[in-house]
Amino acid sequence: MKRLLLVPGLTLASSLGAIAADEVAKAPPAAPYQQVSKLVKLPDFLPGMGQLFVDPATLPAGPFLAYAHDGKLVSTIYMLPTKDLNPDKSFDNLTAPGGNVDHVDVYYNAGHPGVEEPHVHVVLWHVAAADEASVAK
Repeated sequence: MKRLLLVPGLTLASSLGAIAADEVAKAPPAAPYQQVSKLVKLPDFLPGMGQLFVDPATLPAGPFLAYAHDGKLVSTIYMLPTKDLNPDKSFDNLTAPGGNVDHVDVYYNAGHPGVEEPHVHVVLWHVAAADEASVAK
């Protein structure tokens, strides 16, 4: 899986969402977020991503909140359909509900339960690159 590392100072990464960062810092986050594995056929913990929560009303794009085994928020993930990456569609004001973003990864995904169509993962990491290992297994 090839990753494109983007500079951490991106506007989308520094935006603050309507939910305060401290409200999503530990799993489970408050409503309207729901555990993804209870909504679709996915494991409770996805290696490389973590335990995911999403507001179902925001599907398919998200944001998805990703937590490590210890319940700490590690990233915010957007899943943007590739068919919508064109001049007629934009994704404005993407927020980082978890607050500060250390770095951003962008990579292609062919589809999976919950977001079956091909899409791009935009991962706003709230932890340093070295701490991504907390969701590796």
